[in-house]
Amino acid sequence: MSNSYIINPEDRILITGATGFIGCRVVRDLVARGFRNLVCLARPTANLDRLEASVLSQSTGAQIEILRGNLLSPADCEAATRDVAVIYHLAAGTGTKSFADAVLNSVVTTRNLLDASLRSTNLKRFVLVSSFAVYTNRQKSRRLDESSPVENHPELRADAYCYAKVKQEEIVKRYAQLFGNRYVILRPGSVYGGGKSEITGRVGIGTFGFFLHLGGSNRIPFTYVDNCASAIALAGLVDGVDGEVFNVVDDDLPSSRQFLRSYKQNVKPFSSVYVPRPLSYALCYLWEKYSDYSKGQLPSAFNRDHWYSLWRKTGYSNQHLKRRLDWVPQVSTAEAMQQYFTSCHRDRQHA
Repeated sequence: MSNSYIINPEDRILITGATGFIGCRVVRDLVARGFRNLVCLARPTANLDRLEASVLSQSTGAQIEILRGNLLSPADCEAATRDVAVIYHLAAGTGTKSFADAVLNSVVTTRNLLDASLRSTNLKRFVLVSSFAVYTNRQKSRRLDESSPVENHPELRADAYCYAKVKQEEIVKRYAQLFGNRYVILRPGSVYGGGKSEITGRVGIGTFGFFLHLGGSNRIPFTYVDNCASAIALAGLVDGVDGEVFNVVDDDLPSSRQFLRSYKQNVKPFSSVYVPRPLSYALCYLWEKYSDYSKGQLPSAFNRDHWYSLWRKTGYSNQHLKRRLDWVPQVSTAEAMQQYFTSCHRDRQHA
């Protein structure tokens, strides 16, 4: 495929969530590709340490503007989108179990940004960073790709993050239908790397005083943060991919069992109990039924929709990403895992 870009190095680029775990790497990747006119939208209280370490402390020759603002403010959105050619929208509500907060900080903010972008005459593409969380994973095929169905009723998952991501995607597509916005959607799997030491729930959960290993032989859809940032950057630049969706996963994905064993060896040893898939499914079924019986006194946090999303044995593909964006992982899985474990071990020693 042609590797032609839709913008020039001097064109203005907006990155929301630029101070975050992935966002700061996207900024670094764009600078490395020669783009010199970047505006990073950051909350008034956001910590700039990650961005400082990644880009700002280095002499790159790029003009990087830090714009303090809030996506809940239409005025701030208008200021951020003025004269931009590409918008990378990574900012989202995370770490909350409240549907109201998730909608406010992911869906309403996305709508505000889209409204403001309509007044930008230079805009060539809106890139939304979504998530694997949107998939139901109930399809007959055990291979999950971009054609797999997403949740029609995400509220039933009892997962505010999933609900917000589905609604984000819906509003981006709706604006494209109504106003002709050109967009690309990225759905990363489990993003990992230095600075993010918690084990993904796809491997298991540790909320009951010990670690329940639920992934077993499942392949975990990992993507190393630098590889993910590279895919996101390309999604805003490569010509001819408007309206497409891309899953982001790396090559040579480890099984849950392999990952957990390596984590224990390289970071810290701890006890875990393996729960076979039929048993984990039965437990989710019983949890769901008791939640219904108790009329929500026990929240339906672990239901069958949740099980299908996280713990059903599934294969993954990154061929669409490679073929259309000419993407290749910059860091191999073996090297990325070693860097990750080293970072986790160092963080644990300094804790």
